[in-house]
Amino acid sequence: MRDGARAIDFYAAAFGAKELFRLADKNGKVGHAELELGDSRFMLADEFPDFGALAPPSVGGTPVCLHVYVADVDAAFARAVAAGATELRAVADQFYGERRGMLADPFGHKWSLATAVRDVSPEEMQKIWSETTA
Repeated sequence: MRDGARAIDFYAAAFGAKELFRLADKNGKVGHAELELGDSRFMLADEFPDFGALAPPSVGGTPVCLHVYVADVDAAFARAVAAGATELRAVADQFYGERRGMLADPFGHKWSLATAVRDVSPEEMQKIWSETTA
C-alpha cells in the first residue's frame, strides 16, 4: 500500500474491517497489519520496493479483484463510496444469482461486493451465458 495507516482507516470505514494488529516503525510505516472482514482475515503493508512489495499504482494497476459477500450489498457499496471508493460497476442483479457491484479503493485495489439472492445451477448459468454471448 501507499500509506498503509490510511488504508487501515479506509477499510474500517468502508467495509467495517476490524484491525487485529499492526507492526509499524517509529515513523508509522506499516510493516505488517492484519484486519478482519466478517470471518476472513486480510493483511497489508506499506510499500517496500527493496523487497518487491509494491502498491498497484507503482506497477500500473492491478489485475486482481477481491470478491466479498456481504449481507446487504447496496448498503455496503454506498458505505464504501461514501468513504472514498470509486464506483466501477453499479450494483445490479446478475444472472448467476448475485446482486453485485464493483469499486476501486483509493489505494488501487478493486473490490467486488455481492449478496447472494438466489441459487442458480451451473447448467442454468451456462445456458444463460451461451444465450447472451452468442
